[in-house]
Amino acid sequence: MTFVWAFIVGGLLCVIAQLVLDLTSFTPAHVLVLFVVLGALFGGVGLYRHLVAFAGAGATVPLPGFGYTLVEGIAAAVKTKGILGLLTGGLTAAAGGIKAAVLFGLAAALIFKPKA
Repeated sequence: MTFVWAFIVGGLLCVIAQLVLDLTSFTPAHVLVLFVVLGALFGGVGLYRHLVAFAGAGATVPLPGFGYTLVEGIAAAVKTKGILGLLTGGLTAAAGGIKAAVLFGLAAALIFKPKA
């Protein structure tokens, strides 16, 4: 049942993003920033944690999950490193995802030819 809920929650997040694109004058870049910021805000007040516990990857993989990961990393780093954790915690927590995105982007750029 975990996979079903992950699929449903992840799909609903995508539907919401598509509705924002279709019903507003926002660009995809606006929606990206909006969803990351909302994930960070909901993570900061403790609401997103419940969605992650319920939906797993359906909540952590989409864009709000990235914002949530940044906030969780900052909170953990502040507990261990103090105020310096504000600067390092988010990047440390999200380093794996950022590294994967860069490496897969590089691989795609090397394999495929861009169209002019």
